[in-house]
Amino acid sequence: MVHEGQVSDTLIPEQSLDPGLYIVATPIGNLGDITLRAIDVLKRCEGVACEDTRVTGKLLKHLGISKPLWRYDDHSEHRDRTRLVDSMRTRAVVLVSDAGTPLVSDPGYRLVNDCRAEGIPVTVVPGACAAIAGLSLSGLPNDRFLFAGFLPGKDKARREFLEELAPVDTTLVFHETSPRLLKSLETIGEVLPHREVAVARELTKLHEECRRGLTHGLVAYYEAHPPKGEIVLLVGPPVPIEASEADADILLAEALQTLKPSQAASRVAKETGLDRKQLYARAMELREG
Repeated sequence: MVHEGQVSDTLIPEQSLDPGLYIVATPIGNLGDITLRAIDVLKRCEGVACEDTRVTGKLLKHLGISKPLWRYDDHSEHRDRTRLVDSMRTRAVVLVSDAGTPLVSDPGYRLVNDCRAEGIPVTVVPGACAAIAGLSLSGLPNDRFLFAGFLPGKDKARREFLEELAPVDTTLVFHETSPRLLKSLETIGEVLPHREVAVARELTKLHEECRRGLTHGLVAYYEAHPPKGEIVLLVGPPVPIEASEADADILLAEALQTLKPSQAASRVAKETGLDRKQLYARAMELREG
């Protein structure tokens, strides 16, 4: 019974959303991190494009929402994406990933580009993001940071990738899987020595943890305690260290094992604040000698 001055939800249908694409962030672990706006958009949309219908189905069931689910990932064919874009001319379609913010190391880039090319409105509903959560938890400098996605799985490619990022004077943020963590930490220790590293694991979940230190200590810990779950791996910016000529020779000799003299000189100059030209000359002497 509805009393005077009250409004019954059953008497007023939910206002439909305007047609278009709605990019909706979902929880990365704790289901309580879903936003009120995300719930509202999921309730009022006409369908949800998702990576895994089973994962998204569980979330919607938890929220008490029932919607058509369409699988969409980076392996979807062009014609599937075209059909999805065409449907948005008359329907409101939500895009979600399995966890967190879509398009951040997740599918959606091509879909958003196609929508913009076709004049389909695109709306973002922000929320949880593992990379940002890890950065906040780590305590590493965050006035500037570079998110670089997943590190390559193969040793050579991972090393080259990190060497490319070595000159970047800011905190580096990566996604990583637990089976590859030890190899990644070892390579970081070789390519980016003396830089502080943080491992943020199981974010927002019951066993959330963030361990921080130099790579050799983290490697020893995770050898004894094999990690589980999804990981955000962070590498602090280079910190200049005071070094004598003898110290510089040790650092140069270490760097020359994998780098050219010019690259070794640049790295040691970054780490110590010593003159790069003098370090290059010394690197040439060490290599020849």
